[in-house]
Amino acid sequence: MSLDPAAPELRLDSLRRWAVPCFGNPGANNQLQAQNANTAPRVLRPRVDVHEDKEKNLVTATFELPGINKQDVNIDLRNNVLTVSGESKAESEKSENGYVVRERRYGRFARSLPVPEGVKPEEIKAAMDNGVLTVTFPRLTPEQQPKKITVS
Repeated sequence: MSLDPAAPELRLDSLRRWAVPCFGNPGANNQLQAQNANTAPRVLRPRVDVHEDKEKNLVTATFELPGINKQDVNIDLRNNVLTVSGESKAESEKSENGYVVRERRYGRFARSLPVPEGVKPEEIKAAMDNGVLTVTFPRLTPEQQPKKITVS
């Protein structure tokens, strides 16, 4: 093999080192790869919708958290960043014709949103109903709202 960096063998080897972790090894047993992929820890990414209401001076963030109890959800405010995090734990068991199937699903999630400077924790309201978490906070604090100055 040539030691020239432009040699095709070195470029192909470099491509394999990059592509195999991303796409798998085409010559390997794909069923085994799929099994190993399912055992990796899962990170959930709940959907979030953010709506600003300029008239009411409110921002409403709606998080979709199906199957997650409100006791498993944490809301933190630190350095003007609101972080919603938690953990999903689901287990099911099914017995049929002498066979038992047990499934477990675990995962953690965290989503962060910037909040205006000066928002106090007591100004942030949160409610959870049917797996939907709604968080509201002021769009602008009273100090940040524009003040009208009349010309005399």
